[in-house]
Amino acid sequence: MLQELLLALVGYTGDLIIDIREHQESLQVNLSPDAPLADGPTFRLAPDLSFIQACDREVIERLITLGFYYRELERFSAKCRNLSWIRSSNFSPLSRAAENSKGKKVKPSLYRRALANGIVEVLSVYRSAVLHIEQKFLTDSLPILSIVTQGLNKFLVLFPPLYELILEVEREDIRGGRLLNLLHKRCHCGVPELQTCIQRLLWHGHQVMYNQLASWLVYGILHDYYGEFFISRQEDKDAELDLTEITVEKMANMSIEDASLTDWHLGFHISLDMLPEYISIQVAESVLFAGKAIRVLRNPNPAFRLREHSPANQHVQKGARRFQEFTGKLSLDSIQITSPGGEELFPQSEADKIEAIIQDLREFSEFRKRSFESAVDSIKAIAANHLWQLVVVRADLNGHLGALKDYFLLAKGDFFQSFLEESCQLMRLPPRQSTAEADLLVPFQLAAVKTIGEEDKYFSRVSLRMPGITVKPSHGEFPKTKAFSDGETTGSQLDTSSNQMLLDGWDGIALEYSVDWPLQLFFTQEVLSKYLKMFQYLLRLKRTQLELEKSWASAMHQHSDCSKRRSSDGITSSSSASKERRHHCLKPMWHVREHMAFLIRNLQFYIQVDVVESQWNALQTHIQNSRDFTELVVNHQEYLSALISQSFLDIGSVSRILDGIIKLCLQFCWKVESPESKESRAELEQIVEEFHKKSSSLYTILRSSRIAGSQRAPFLRRFLLRLNFNSFFEATARGVLNVVRPRPALHQQ
Repeated sequence: MLQELLLALVGYTGDLIIDIREHQESLQVNLSPDAPLADGPTFRLAPDLSFIQACDREVIERLITLGFYYRELERFSAKCRNLSWIRSSNFSPLSRAAENSKGKKVKPSLYRRALANGIVEVLSVYRSAVLHIEQKFLTDSLPILSIVTQGLNKFLVLFPPLYELILEVEREDIRGGRLLNLLHKRCHCGVPELQTCIQRLLWHGHQVMYNQLASWLVYGILHDYYGEFFISRQEDKDAELDLTEITVEKMANMSIEDASLTDWHLGFHISLDMLPEYISIQVAESVLFAGKAIRVLRNPNPAFRLREHSPANQHVQKGARRFQEFTGKLSLDSIQITSPGGEELFPQSEADKIEAIIQDLREFSEFRKRSFESAVDSIKAIAANHLWQLVVVRADLNGHLGALKDYFLLAKGDFFQSFLEESCQLMRLPPRQSTAEADLLVPFQLAAVKTIGEEDKYFSRVSLRMPGITVKPSHGEFPKTKAFSDGETTGSQLDTSSNQMLLDGWDGIALEYSVDWPLQLFFTQEVLSKYLKMFQYLLRLKRTQLELEKSWASAMHQHSDCSKRRSSDGITSSSSASKERRHHCLKPMWHVREHMAFLIRNLQFYIQVDVVESQWNALQTHIQNSRDFTELVVNHQEYLSALISQSFLDIGSVSRILDGIIKLCLQFCWKVESPESKESRAELEQIVEEFHKKSSSLYTILRSSRIAGSQRAPFLRRFLLRLNFNSFFEATARGVLNVVRPRPALHQQ
């Protein structure tokens, strides 16, 4: 009986101790490793045993449950540790994962295998205890049941919770980070022996996680065939490793540069399902960034290497050294400047340092959250520092930032002044959909010849674009005026038929900036779109200012010609008299033109000086004091956000009013120069009235406490002071908003 009890304790039943599932022939139970787990213990004493006392039967029934738990735990371990598929020919983990995703077989799991390894350790201790009991039975002349109970009592505490654990893992298909979560929760119990056991199982699971972390953070390689790591590829999110022929073909045709950029921006993401709850999302993001940075550093673009070794790169190296001197506190030895030999972007010594940090984490018997977070922060700092050296020093980031400021923020005012003057007559006509971009290239290149020197190596990266124009008026027709109210359409609006432009198609002029690797990591499409938004806004202001100045100069030139002819001939011709009458009639309008020019000039000065220059100086200070790529990205995002917010482009009411004012100014210039007629006089009066309304509304909104009193526009009060230096705007706004202003009429003769 005792021998059969010992055999039952290691999972082997017989005649005296039976497995009730084996006696249920209708179920046809197959106790292979793949057979399902039972809900509870199924080992029982045979019912026909009459020689066992009731008290002994109760003790034996309780002991043989350990045999059931042992057998089920061993079956689970054998199933999870089965590596026979590795020996099969022409078989890879990727193909196995692909088959599993299609439902052919259950997916393997590294974390379950780690759990099984921990369970095997527990079972080996249990087998040793059973063997020790057998040896006692052989040496003791009177073997008693209490020896078995004494030797295996602690396993009565361990095995039931372990069986509940594997039962939950099997039935809910728990793997990866979810398995770590489950083990971490089970660690919090009041039984010291069970807590120690679960912690050991969790330690085995963390070893897998540390191996994956080492692969990701040391080599930039994601070693996760079964989708269990909390960092995963983006395509896994849509289709779990379903690598179709089309996907493989696309990946094969993708260039190295495109693949690198895709990896950085879209290639990897945090899988929240597999992120352990005791690892914060901020730490996971740091792991994601560090791994992507190491991946970039270890896989540089071949074209970048060629540029580094080219003779032209010597000029870049000098610029990098000048920038290094500008940063002041950085020594020449602290930054890797490109040499003809071309050293590694990520030295092996740094990789060894990261590996040592992860090895220290492995040696802890339990997971230490603070140590883990500190280690991740240290690794992220190493990766961010080397990525900073690559982007800022080697790729001359500051030079490209300066170029974007020159061309997208109109810092090269002489170039854009020349460009707008050369294209002035062209922009008086509606753009032709087929040739608008080619038409603009001529004045653009002429302006470059006049103002851009050969030493400007960044201008070649700038290209002019004219996006598709959807609305085309009849050729040579000036756009008709319309009244612009804040979101309202009144009956007093002037005619704007559907076949005419709302103003003109030239508002869509765009610049493109060619960015090479690795600067695409910094200048994303989102960043360049913000620069383009500022460029189009500033170019419209510049163009409006020039149109207002040109209309005044043209009127004064005509008046001067008439005066000279009258004084030389002594006789006033009919045409000269007509021009004199027109000039006299338009005299009140020139006061309005001056108000328009005053507002546009001050708005330009505010944006270019108070906003752009101040924010540029702040960004330069951040670049000088930082050696972390992530900090640099954040500072640059703040720089762009400040430009947009302080220029009021993110306030719908203000941006709509400014847009309306710009349109009214351009329409005013065109109508003033158009032939005199009753219709044109009425349209001019309408434009003047709308301008007064909008300028007063603009001043009222900007001086409100919600905007002027906030920190979003620290220099707004200066702008308002320059606008209202003689209280004209305040008085006008009060009159427009509180009193019905009479429409300023033109003198009739």
